[in-house]
Amino acid sequence: MNFFKYLLLSFLTIFLCIFLSVILDSSLFFTAAFAKSKVLYFSAVAIKPAVNQTQIFSLVQQSQVLYEGGEFTEAVQLLKKAADEFKATNNVLNEAIALTNLSLTYQQLGQWQQANEVISQTIKLLQSIEYSDSSQEQSQVFAQALDVRGGLELAQGQTEVALSTWQSAAKIYQHLDDISALISNHINQAQAMQALGNYLQADHTLTSLRENLQKQPDSPVKARGLYSLGNVLRSLGYLNDSHKILKESYSVAGKVGSANAQSNALLSLGNTARAQIYAQLSLGNSSRAKDYAQTAIQYYEQAVQIGAAIPTVRLQAQLNLLRLLVEQEEVSTAKTLLPQIQSQIDSLPPSRMAVNYRINFAQSLSKMRQSSVEPKDVAKMLAQAVQVAKSLKDQRTESYALGILGELYEQTGQLSDAKGLTQQALVEAESIDAQDIAYQWHWQMGRILQKQSNIPAATDAYSRAYNALKSLRNDLVAINSDVQFSFRESIEPVYRQYVDLLLQLPDNTIQKPDNLIQARQVIESLQLAELDNFFRSPCLLPRVDLDKLVEKEKSTAVIYPIILDNRLEIITRLPGQDIIYRQTAKIPKNILEKTVEQLQKDLPVASREPDVKQRSQKLYDWLIRPIEADLANKGITSLVFVLDGSLRNIPMGILYDQQQQKYLIEKYAISLMPGLQLLSPKSLHNVPLNALVAGVEQKRLIEGKSFPELLNVTQELKQIQSSVKSSKQLLNQEFTKTNLHNQIQSTPFSIVHLATHGQFSSDIEQTYILTWDSLLKVRELDGLLRARGESRPETIELLVLSACKTATGDKRAALGLAGVAVRAGARSTLATLWTIDDESTSEFMGELYRQLDAGITKSQALQHAQLAILAKENRPYFWAPYVLLGNWL
Repeated sequence: MNFFKYLLLSFLTIFLCIFLSVILDSSLFFTAAFAKSKVLYFSAVAIKPAVNQTQIFSLVQQSQVLYEGGEFTEAVQLLKKAADEFKATNNVLNEAIALTNLSLTYQQLGQWQQANEVISQTIKLLQSIEYSDSSQEQSQVFAQALDVRGGLELAQGQTEVALSTWQSAAKIYQHLDDISALISNHINQAQAMQALGNYLQADHTLTSLRENLQKQPDSPVKARGLYSLGNVLRSLGYLNDSHKILKESYSVAGKVGSANAQSNALLSLGNTARAQIYAQLSLGNSSRAKDYAQTAIQYYEQAVQIGAAIPTVRLQAQLNLLRLLVEQEEVSTAKTLLPQIQSQIDSLPPSRMAVNYRINFAQSLSKMRQSSVEPKDVAKMLAQAVQVAKSLKDQRTESYALGILGELYEQTGQLSDAKGLTQQALVEAESIDAQDIAYQWHWQMGRILQKQSNIPAATDAYSRAYNALKSLRNDLVAINSDVQFSFRESIEPVYRQYVDLLLQLPDNTIQKPDNLIQARQVIESLQLAELDNFFRSPCLLPRVDLDKLVEKEKSTAVIYPIILDNRLEIITRLPGQDIIYRQTAKIPKNILEKTVEQLQKDLPVASREPDVKQRSQKLYDWLIRPIEADLANKGITSLVFVLDGSLRNIPMGILYDQQQQKYLIEKYAISLMPGLQLLSPKSLHNVPLNALVAGVEQKRLIEGKSFPELLNVTQELKQIQSSVKSSKQLLNQEFTKTNLHNQIQSTPFSIVHLATHGQFSSDIEQTYILTWDSLLKVRELDGLLRARGESRPETIELLVLSACKTATGDKRAALGLAGVAVRAGARSTLATLWTIDDESTSEFMGELYRQLDAGITKSQALQHAQLAILAKENRPYFWAPYVLLGNWL
């Protein structure tokens, strides 16, 4: 391969390296503009050049330098010229390559229509060529063009089409035995499968890829493949696996003597450790989070040392290290980095990368306490970034620089300047339809207007931010991995602050029904977004109108508690009338959450009944007392809660009415909805009850976790079988993933009952059910329970998860339970929030199934079973852990 051939297609390889080392690796820290298409594709291939094309060679060389430097607008012009020159000399393959590079460059600029038009032109051009001696090269270029098209399709939400396109490209790579290209292609496919909710398929693809990579001899290609795989595993939430794979990449890079690959691996290892900080904080494990912070710091410091000769890697590692030190409030150490970073940034030539580095640096400086840097100096740095972006004609980056400068002025109270800059940022973002950054400026505008006491205009701005987020479901979850780890900071506040504004009406003003309907819709959308974020998959779609169900079920009310910073609001949907809104006492969020957290700790301890009553009485007064008269006037007997935040971690049945000295379960049948209904409602009446019952009774040690013996599982399963005559049992050694899969696929069970250890967590990797020989993760459970597919479309009416519990200390643990409920494919899920290994469990289950067999609703059956236990044992520990999610009929 002569140098010209290498240069022309190494453009593609450079794109891969730039993307992975700068965009993916920095995604947890780099809040500057990011490319919408976060998937990269291919490596260089030998193409025979035409002779006497020195001038075109120069154009391609210059465009490569411009692209590598982030000067995309100039690169576009040179690539268009090169493509025209190749066309004039009838050099079709090189024309196709230039056009492919042009499409990639348009993607960087966010010019999606142009990128689509160019790649479509490329594919038509390649399809028109008659195969010749260079057919292998033609096939290679065609596969690369398909890869680029797949990335565009994913970026525009056409996930299934993207997967199909990538699969077509993979067949060509397999035929050509192009291992490097196939690695990247399979990584792309796994991301698309994940986005579609095909977790088992995605896991299989990634596992096969890992096994194939490990079989390869040590080489730069293997190091790069492991590195890419490690980054993708992080973006999909497999943080432990990401760490292991990146360690392998670092090891292989060391063996083949690639300092560049080593430093990139260390940079990514730091980012994975950084993601683990977020994960541990969400679980309430602050000490573990600090451990990961120190680990991340060490990786970044190593990346700086090893990558000393690679300016981009060194600077990126230092910026990430600075951001982390600032967050950990290690100010003195952070200050030592400032002059080093400043000198490097000052010497950078104009490029998108230079703009992003300035923004990143400025953001860290603005967050530093006790910093010697004045806000005006930070503003000057951001203003320089704006000017560089303008000179590059890079509207996306210019928008981000303007918006961040506006944010700085917002923080310093210069609201008029902040408003003007934010408006400019919005104009630039919307001119290229960059909704992924436009939503941030709408949100920022809303905050500014609210501070200026212009509530109507602020509400309108929040509405625009909310609508932009709804249009970005695929991008936020499947493409922008940063959002997965900073959801509570970058997404959730938009929803809550918008609801806060919708409910801010003057005293003595009649509440507008439209505002209430919108507020309820926003809260449901937030819960949907939380589940999307939990699964890393925007594939949950509501199918049933909850209001229509309430109108049919005249004795049912739906209650929406909404947790805001300074108060708790209650919206209620009653049959036969509009939504009603009742203001509660001004209960600060921290007081509410502290009460719920302490109650969550007390409930699994049988001896703490007095404490449970005291705290649950407060919650009754906050949640039920304001709407008590409304419920009574309508003759309500069933309550459906759409719970918010930490309230999901406790059963509503334990709320205690001190005046009547009754628990809520003694007054109403209760069920929960995860904010949406995914399956059509259907009563169990006239549905033949046949059950698959399974459990693990014996002590087990699986994946380093010890699970004690459950003494009453056999008795529990016998109680069920005595009420449900048609049943199949899998106990202990028989309860394996394979046997569960085979039984579900072969028989249309209406009930699946699993009596075994399990855990619900806000971390998807810590949400699982114990089988005899493994931990059945929620992603796998989803695949198994939906395994019947088209061949056996019967829906599981009720999934029962007995002896499960929420993760200790996890403030959002019940998110895992909601995740199981909406992805299991069952109409209803009954689960426990804490483990009870007691005879009362088998008694409860026996009564539950007797009630179900009698033909009453599921929520009524649950109520009767709980009351039967309560009559014998008043302590909530024994009767309260059971919650019903989904269809209550």
